Parts: sequence; structure tokens; C-alpha cells
Amino acid sequence: MPVTTAAYATDTLPAGTVDAVVIGGGAAGLNGALMLARSRRSVVVIDSGTPRNAPAEGVHGLLGLDGTPPAELYERGREEVRRYGGMIVSGEVVSAEPAAPSAPSAPSASSAEGDPSAGNAPSAEATPPAGGDPRFTVTLADGRTLTARRLLVATGLRDVLPDVPGLAEHWGHGVVHCPYCHGWEVRDEPIGVLAVGPASVHHAMLFRQLTDDLIYFTRGTELDEDTRTRFAARDIRIVDTPVVEVVRADDGGIAGVRLVDGQVVARSVLAVATLMRARTEGLEGLGLPIEDLPDGMGRRFASGMAGATDVPGVWVAGNATDPTAQVGAAAAAGALAGAHINALLAIADTDAALAAAKSGATAV
Repeated sequence: MPVTTAAYATDTLPAGTVDAVVIGGGAAGLNGALMLARSRRSVVVIDSGTPRNAPAEGVHGLLGLDGTPPAELYERGREEVRRYGGMIVSGEVVSAEPAAPSAPSAPSASSAEGDPSAGNAPSAEATPPAGGDPRFTVTLADGRTLTARRLLVATGLRDVLPDVPGLAEHWGHGVVHCPYCHGWEVRDEPIGVLAVGPASVHHAMLFRQLTDDLIYFTRGTELDEDTRTRFAARDIRIVDTPVVEVVRADDGGIAGVRLVDGQVVARSVLAVATLMRARTEGLEGLGLPIEDLPDGMGRRFASGMAGATDVPGVWVAGNATDPTAQVGAAAAAGALAGAHINALLAIADTDAALAAAKSGATAV
């Protein structure tokens, strides 16, 4: 359920080939772009303006910035990327595909060893191929295109709520999913956990830490006797009667949930473990590997160290590959991916210069 943020200034799409295109302007994408821009790389962030946490009032658990509204945080991030020469383009990527690589160059010894300055040596799948420096063509919804040497996919994910009438309208306010992101703000409230599967049991234990008034609505999911006993020990009430809708309060919040027998169980907050699906639209041409999350909780891009993928020249960072990452973790992953991209570009630049020197040509 993407929510569009307020419009922001957009840069003009550059001509020619840039060092990196970052697809997604959230915490992971912007921090990756920041690392690249500070390394004097030409980098363009393509941002559709639909971050996962747009409905939230503030970002929490982020040291020094706790409570900052998401829109404000991202605006600061865009300004910081631009300060170092990076570009932010408002748009939607509809296609990203490999293009013909540059002329082949002989790999140097350093290609296999990586760059110690990046913290860890790049993984094998991130090593530049001997067949030439990779190129990618990125196409936007309005038909504009640009060419990049490397891609950082930071598209985030889409939260899918259970199909309960009245639930979606309260998403990010009375309906929450993360006890670490929203827990303090709903402490001591009467909370209801709408079960979706095995993950909801752990969810209930976490939210019980925040309130003494917790009800677990099974919604037809299995709950064994051991778990029921453990819930009873923690004073977590269990309701097996099916839920038919979320009841809206006069002030626009949540009044409770209506059961199939007509009873309304008063609750002011509902917690639900969402189905989390990486945003893959427009990226099918890259052939990035996708894998299922445990307990059927969604799908993510598969990635290795520093976000490297099986596709040479493509990295992924943030919620698109780590659905549980909060803003701080997503930003850190983006920074690490950006550092590794720069390290591999440095190796490729050196290889090209060496090949040019050996051929008697002048390296560009």
C-alpha cells in the first residue's frame, strides 16, 4: 500500500553514461548514493516518492534522529546527496536491463583481491567480468532513458494487509506492524493482534511487553495447546470467533473489531504481521534472484555480502532484500553497498587504464 509523499524538486536526467543509478530514494538508496557521491562518482537516484514508512508520524529507533518525520528525513538525505554532486530524479522505473558492456579489459591482480579500503573484499559475484565493464539501460515511465555502469536496487517492499474490511484505512496509525517502530507510541493501549499465521505468535509476545491489555484474534489460524497455555500465563486473552470488520470510532480512529456473532470487542490499536513483498516492478529484465521468506510471509531479492547479487554489476539494499530492517539498518546497508560499488568501479577504472596504457592509447 504505497503512499505518495509530497512533491520535491527534481534534477534533469543527465546524458551519457553515469557510474551508478540507484533505483529507490528511501534510506538505503539515499545513503548508498551519498557514499558514491562522496567518492566523486556520478550517481543518479530515481525515486518514485512512495516510501514504505510514508504513513508514519516519525522514524524511531534511529539514534540522534528519533521521532523525525520520514518526509523530513528523506528531504535532508536528498539535500546531502546533491551537496556532493549526486542527482535526484523524480520518476518511476519501468525497465532496467543489461546493455552491451564496454570494450573488454584485462583484469588486474587486484580484481580478485578486492579493495581493503571498502572494509571487506567484494564477493565473487560482484567481481567485474573479463568481458568488459557492465552497462545497464534504465527506462522511466515517461520514456526517458539513461545508461549506468552499476545499479543499486533499493526499491523497498510493499506491505500487504489481510483482507479485513476497514483495516487498511488505519494503516500506519491505529494499525501497526512493528513493535520497535511503533511500540512505545501505543504502550498501555488496549491492543488486538490479528493473527495471520505462525509469525503472529511471536508478534503477540512482543506487543505483550508494551501493554497489559492484549487480545489475540486467531482468525482461523492454528494455535496449539502449548501456545495457549503460554498465552494464558502472560494474560493474553484469545478470541477464536472470526473477525468480520474493523469498527471506526467517532474520532476517526479504531473503536474495535466486530466478530461474526455481532459482538464488538473494544480495541484502539491493532497489530498485524503483514505479507512483505519486494517491489520488483520494472526490474524483471535484470533477472535478479527472488526467494521466499519463512512461514509464507512474502518474498525478497536474494543477496550476498554488501548486497551483491548473482547479476554482475547489480547490488540490492534495504527492505527489498532485508524486510525486517529498520531505517538505520537499511541506511547502513545502502552505505555498505555504495562503498563496494565504488571499490569495484575503482578496480574497473584501473583495469581500463592499464589496458589503454598497454595498447598505447590514452585512457579516458
